[in-house]
Amino acid sequence: MWDPEQYRRYRDQRARPFFDLLARVAAEDPKLVLDLGCGSGELTATLAGRWPGADVIGVDSSPAMIESARRGAQRDGRPAFVLGDVRDWEPPGPAGVLVSNAVLQWVPDQFDVLTRWAGFLGPGGWIAAQVPGNFDQPAHAIMRELASSARWRPLLDGVMLNRQAADPADYLDLLARAGCAADAWETTYLHVLTGDNPVLEWYKGTGLRPVIDALPAGPAGEFLAEYGARVREAYPARPYGTVLPFRRVFVVARRG
Repeated sequence: MWDPEQYRRYRDQRARPFFDLLARVAAEDPKLVLDLGCGSGELTATLAGRWPGADVIGVDSSPAMIESARRGAQRDGRPAFVLGDVRDWEPPGPAGVLVSNAVLQWVPDQFDVLTRWAGFLGPGGWIAAQVPGNFDQPAHAIMRELASSARWRPLLDGVMLNRQAADPADYLDLLARAGCAADAWETTYLHVLTGDNPVLEWYKGTGLRPVIDALPAGPAGEFLAEYGARVREAYPARPYGTVLPFRRVFVVARRG
């Protein structure tokens, strides 16, 4: 189960790609704004602030995240938060803006889903998506190695780890073929994290969730201890903090 409080650790670093993504969306007065995979809802609330005349809907498949998001919603009910699977959820009408921040890496058929989302846009509507692309970095390589080892494979066989981004050109091509004017790029952030073994804490809020959820408490603790020891070595602490390089892929497109 997703843990909103764990996810909120390092919230400033996690939020930065969202705002870098939204900076390229030039919608002026959309009537319907969607945040697909809204998580705990804080960033969805900024969409309601940017477009005060819009109906803003956040959708997430995690009951814990939606519960947390609803607790933080304004008294007027904005944004609205809906429990649903972003792969098959449908909006109540054409969207002026559709945002997906760090969600598609969990979707097995992400290109099909992104194409479907583009179909939700009304004329002149915007779609903006950001996907992590650091699958080759030590934090993910260590996770895969442990999950496939003789010790853990029997307990984690079939557990879906996230799939990460494709190349920016793939997203641009997909949305351009869907009739949109598209722009795609990538950025590698160098997050300076503080605290004891912060890379372990970062991934406990995201990439490690399927592993934590699949294991009983005792074995989960053993896995985290083994993983934590290895990432501590891979990402050594420096006098000013621990540097976590994090590549992300972005695409923004407008329907003609």
